[in-house]
Amino acid sequence: MRCLASLVLALLALEAALALAPALTPQEKVAVCPDTSSETISSEETLLNCKSDQDCPQDTKCCPNSSSSRFCMAPVMVPAPKAGCCSPAQDSMTSAPRLESKECFRDEDCENNKKCCSNMALESLLRSLACLLPRVSMAARLVKQCMCLLRESTRLAPVVSSAGRLRLAGVAHRTLTSSATSPSSHLPRPLSKLVEKEQVFTPYPERQEVDHLIEQATQPEEILKLLGGGHCLHQNHAALMLIQISRLLSEKPEDKALLMQDPRFRQLLCLANSQITTVWHGTLVKLLRSLYTLGLPTSSKELRSVEQEVRWRMRRLKYKHLAFLAESSTTYMQEQDSRELLAELLVHLERRWAEIEDSRMLVSIMMKAGHLSESLMNRLEDKCLELVEQFGPDELRKVLLTLAAQNRRSVPLLRAVSYHLVQKPFTLTKGMLLDLAYAYGKLSFHQTQVFQRLAADLLPHISSMTSSEVARCTKSFAFLKWLNLPLFEALAQHVLDRAQFITLPYLCNMLLAFARLNFRPEQEDQFFGLVHKKLGSELARLDPALQVDVVWALCVLQQVQDAELRAVLCPELHAQFLGSKSPKEQSTFQKLLHINATAQLENPEYTGPLLPASSLVPRPSALEKKVTPFQKELQETLKGLLGNADQGSFMVATQYGWVLDAEVLLDRDGQFLPLRDFVAPHLTQPSGSQPLPPGAKRLAFLRWEFPNFNSRSKDLLGRFVLARRHVLAAGFLVVDVPFYEWLELKSEWQKSAYLKDKMRKAVAEELAK
Repeated sequence: MRCLASLVLALLALEAALALAPALTPQEKVAVCPDTSSETISSEETLLNCKSDQDCPQDTKCCPNSSSSRFCMAPVMVPAPKAGCCSPAQDSMTSAPRLESKECFRDEDCENNKKCCSNMALESLLRSLACLLPRVSMAARLVKQCMCLLRESTRLAPVVSSAGRLRLAGVAHRTLTSSATSPSSHLPRPLSKLVEKEQVFTPYPERQEVDHLIEQATQPEEILKLLGGGHCLHQNHAALMLIQISRLLSEKPEDKALLMQDPRFRQLLCLANSQITTVWHGTLVKLLRSLYTLGLPTSSKELRSVEQEVRWRMRRLKYKHLAFLAESSTTYMQEQDSRELLAELLVHLERRWAEIEDSRMLVSIMMKAGHLSESLMNRLEDKCLELVEQFGPDELRKVLLTLAAQNRRSVPLLRAVSYHLVQKPFTLTKGMLLDLAYAYGKLSFHQTQVFQRLAADLLPHISSMTSSEVARCTKSFAFLKWLNLPLFEALAQHVLDRAQFITLPYLCNMLLAFARLNFRPEQEDQFFGLVHKKLGSELARLDPALQVDVVWALCVLQQVQDAELRAVLCPELHAQFLGSKSPKEQSTFQKLLHINATAQLENPEYTGPLLPASSLVPRPSALEKKVTPFQKELQETLKGLLGNADQGSFMVATQYGWVLDAEVLLDRDGQFLPLRDFVAPHLTQPSGSQPLPPGAKRLAFLRWEFPNFNSRSKDLLGRFVLARRHVLAAGFLVVDVPFYEWLELKSEWQKSAYLKDKMRKAVAEELAK
């Protein structure tokens, strides 16, 4: 490219030099108009008006007068210009003249073979402009204009003054940097016409009749007929036809196969392929999306040609074009195995992220392409923080759903979105409220004011919700651990009002949500009666893991029946979870342990079956959890309080599936007894042989961390309520140590005194019974 540019500039410079060379010998003379700057013609009325030399009689020329008029005058014979060219000036037009220079008007005013030259050489201007121009085509046009200026100035040189030469040079300089058709241009008429013929920019083709025919087509056949209709098709028409065909066939996949076999469609593809380099940017990206939609095979050369053209133009595409590709074509690129194009698109989206100014474009890229690149998603999150004030409720909803889908808990962005949801009086529809509740629940991000607004705004919509929406709403608030009693009562009443329409899967989701929050509606007899009726014979048809979950939820809510216990404790079902190693199956087996404990401790009339004794051995994973600061402080305080390690036990794994933080044994007088000497029925492996002495009490310390409670509440979640009930039913006195009480204790003495007081209260409550 550089060599070609050099060759073109050299040829153009040679043409300019030849144009400046004198065509006459020094001995010849030429006829020019007389100089009328210092005199006036007294008899102007006797002269003929003219516009050019052709309007004048023989031996006369059309010359300008001192006024703006032109008249036919007798010419003056002057010597022809001397041979040679003026050398380039070293100084600018405004620099001081040299000492040896002499003012002149024509070449004959100079001695010997010297020429009359101006201070500034236009040839130097040509060379400097040619070096600065980035494109060869633009350089060729501007150099051609400069050559025209040189020819015109050479033709007018004998009849203008020195000041006139300088003015003409100034006009030429301004013309190179401004529009040739500017009203302020003072170029002579022939030169202006010549410059106006040059087009600097190629405008978009004017709309033709064929454009309207393409837009108004309702069948692909109408578009294919245009190929042989004698229409004048420009470079965009073939691409526009393909785009319109893809729109018409977007919902007709059966017609796409027939279209591929049409020879006219193949002809249209070939035509678009031959004109691909001249298709405009916006049409090009739509064409690529259309070819993907039409289902062209991966090996199609037309598809690969369009993809390659998009790659070549990637740097020149506007960001809105890149966003359109990301929104409409990323899925197709993955399916078509166009990984190089997709990778390059993601790189450009990331590098040019600062060009995003539209919130809709930002959210669209985040939803469609954010999950494909971690670094791009980080940039988009930063841009969201910058533009979040411009977001409407729909944009905020989409941002939260995108974060939830990718499980990205971006706390700064979530805080900003929550602030605007609370502060701005947005009108949120039912769908928006459900989506927001789901997103917050999935990300486990707690914001009290947002939850209060969601619950208050959802309450009027309960009556118009479907069964799936009710189950989704209940599940979302369960994940948030947010128990809003009016809302949940309305959800339970909705189930009772439409009992005949609600299906078992939705009812199971609601049951699990109620169990998580330990919520039992006011009309619990009617509600759980409906649950047992719906389960009936359908329980055995559910997925085994879902069967365990449903029965476990009924155990938490103290509504389980013997038939349901037998359904999940039978060997045929629980055998598939024994020895499992996957986290999900281990969680299911842990729930089976809780169900087995419920059957043993809370249902004395239950006769079996039960889990085998070999499966009740606690797994190592139950004791390998990370020690929390709260847990560590509690153990250290208890060790200091006991004094002897034999008088207490820590992290006790029971056969009921629960782990006790600590266990101690008190005699009748409140003194500690060695645990290892006495029988422990709650353990799977016996550790002692002596029975408990009369009046002895077993105390279990249960630590309740912040995640064990409902949001903004001191009520335990259903899982931990079940654990406390089982420990009490196993014969322990429970010493509850919640986090909000422990945090108020500052010194070791306060912590020891607190635990002693808790133990005395537990014993006193037992004696009071």
